[in-house]
Amino acid sequence: MASCIPHKDTVYFQNKSKALDSIHQIVETQKPYRVLINDILNINIKVLDQKNVEIFNPISSGGGARNVNSTSAERAYYDGFSVDMHGQIRVPTLGKINVLGYTTEEIEEIIKEKLLADQFKETANVFVTVRLAGMRFTASGEIGSPGTKTLFQERVNIYEAIANSGEIPVTGNLKDVLIIRQYPQGQKIHHLDLTDIAIMNSPFYYIQPNDIIYVKPLKQKSWGTGTSGLQTLTTVLGTFSILISTYLIIDRL
Repeated sequence: MASCIPHKDTVYFQNKSKALDSIHQIVETQKPYRVLINDILNINIKVLDQKNVEIFNPISSGGGARNVNSTSAERAYYDGFSVDMHGQIRVPTLGKINVLGYTTEEIEEIIKEKLLADQFKETANVFVTVRLAGMRFTASGEIGSPGTKTLFQERVNIYEAIANSGEIPVTGNLKDVLIIRQYPQGQKIHHLDLTDIAIMNSPFYYIQPNDIIYVKPLKQKSWGTGTSGLQTLTTVLGTFSILISTYLIIDRL
């Protein structure tokens, strides 16, 4: 009985606290993401005469040769602006700009102010868009498709990340999934219980770029007896049958 995996350990969104969650509560727990070292930013600048800003915009947006054979992730890597170890990006004609700890909206304003101060007038109608070059994360451990993934959307919650990584098999520990997250002062490990619906109010419900998601295997896997009662019974009966057969053979010798 102990070797079987209980049904409650395999079910998401269990209402353990008996309190309903609301969309309003979920939104309140999420703070705007602030750019960190090694992030890649996509910056697009528009003015009335686009020829004046060709130097700023990615090669692939103009139909360059690289976008024919490259994936979206590869183009983002080559054409994007990487945040270096000093928290800066290097923008043509504008030089190095510190972006560490800023939101994408704040970076848009910083670049727009620099353009208006050095390159354009207000009549040029400068419009700046700054986005993260995809949500890149790594999933490992007891998961269907381990590896590094990139999803091209603004926000990705933990369940979406897992679904895009092949889901967690029945032998994975849903009650203690680890998120290893990068911070300016270093990395921290956070523990999530995916079986509890209260996780939707957690500040770690939405993943961040460069997160590492690690799923522990349940101890039942190391025992090798099976994940269900039927599998365990079959294993036990098979072992018992081998022992009896061995005993009978030895007894006849």
